[in-house]
Amino acid sequence: MSSEANRKPSLSVTSGLSRNAVILRLEGELDVNAVPLLREHLQRVWGLPPKPFLILDLDGVAFCDSMGMNELVSVMQRCEAQGTRLLLGGVHGVMARVLSITGLRHAFEVFARFDDALRLAVAAP
Repeated sequence: MSSEANRKPSLSVTSGLSRNAVILRLEGELDVNAVPLLREHLQRVWGLPPKPFLILDLDGVAFCDSMGMNELVSVMQRCEAQGTRLLLGGVHGVMARVLSITGLRHAFEVFARFDDALRLAVAAP
C-alpha cells in the first residue's frame, strides 16, 4: 500500500436540516481517503426520515478524484431510490470542471451557488 492510501482524509463534513432538506457541507478534498468519512455522514442521513431534498454544498471542495465522483453517483442513485432530489450547490471551479470532464454535469441538478439550491428546496411545496 502506498503512503497516499494511508493518509488521513482532508475533508470536513458538516450537516444541517431545513424544512424540506438535509444539507451536507463538504470542505477540502473529496478523494479516496475522504470517501469513508462522507459515507459515515451519509449513513446518518439515510437513517433519518426521508426529506424531499438532499443538498450537497460543494463550494469548499478543492479537489475531487474518481472515487469522490463515484461516491456522488452512489448518493444520486440512493436518493433516486428513496424519492429524494439531490441538489449540488456551490458547483464552480474544480467541481464544475470534474462534472464536465466526466460527462456527469447533466446527470445531477447543479447550482453554481448553494443559496440557489437551498432556495429551490425551501420554495418547494
